[in-house]
Amino acid sequence: MDRVTLADLQAFAHVARHRGFQKAADALGVSRSSLSHALKTLERRLGVRLLHRTTRSVALTEAGAQLLNRLTPLLHELDDALDAVSHGEDEVVGTLRINANRGGARWLLRHVVPAFLQRHPRVALDLVTRGELVDIVEEGFDAGVRLAESVPKDMVAVPFGDPIRFVAVASPGYLAAAGAPVAPADLMAHRCIRQRLPSGKRYRWEFERGDQAIALDVPGALSLDDNDLMVEAAVAGQGIAFVPDLFARPALDAGRLVLVLDDWTPAAPGNCLYYASYRHVPAPLRAFIAVVRDTAR
Repeated sequence: MDRVTLADLQAFAHVARHRGFQKAADALGVSRSSLSHALKTLERRLGVRLLHRTTRSVALTEAGAQLLNRLTPLLHELDDALDAVSHGEDEVVGTLRINANRGGARWLLRHVVPAFLQRHPRVALDLVTRGELVDIVEEGFDAGVRLAESVPKDMVAVPFGDPIRFVAVASPGYLAAAGAPVAPADLMAHRCIRQRLPSGKRYRWEFERGDQAIALDVPGALSLDDNDLMVEAAVAGQGIAFVPDLFARPALDAGRLVLVLDDWTPAAPGNCLYYASYRHVPAPLRAFIAVVRDTAR
């Protein structure tokens, strides 16, 4: 068998990670055609097909998936070893990409990011808040931030921040005109500010008291996809909104909003930083986790 080079293996890992040649070529700074040629050469040297290619997509064969699973931690360990030699064992260098919900990103920006960047000035932090839940491995993120209940079971979760409480809120003017609901079912006769999820579906409002739990697709003429906008709409008297307490708290403290169904909205476990349990943890992510845990303590 002809000798397989490290460059060949790195090219394969990039194509597999990006599920395509163009994005991988852009990341490596080479042409698409040269990358395609390199992969064909690697397959010839190994004597096995690693990728299923179509005009629109690239998928791993069984052999390709096996190689990627074995290769990924080795490449990460090699990067860490080279960083340690080049910059010293205590200096962390690299890029850290995190996909986060907005509430989690806000908490990290206030409590973790300043200390992290001060401690590790040679790390470039890319914090992305696209809204939708994504496959962090497939999308090329090192870690993600979700509510604890939404973290996939095969991921390692690091809790941080306070418990999350969703609250139903409305303006005093709206309640004076429409009355206040006393049970979740009463919302079906109210004007509600509904939330459109990134998937396109509407969020069902979830309430719990004791052993009673209910989820409602509430009525309403206005649907929004942003918590801040829903708070603004509620303050303007457009109806009842259902948002995390973090977003409603300033308007509640100022008296511009009032809690309704307060005893039906208990707190739930909050956000978690999570990452794949089956992948090597790169040095920038290990350093970020350490700061998160220090802050949580």
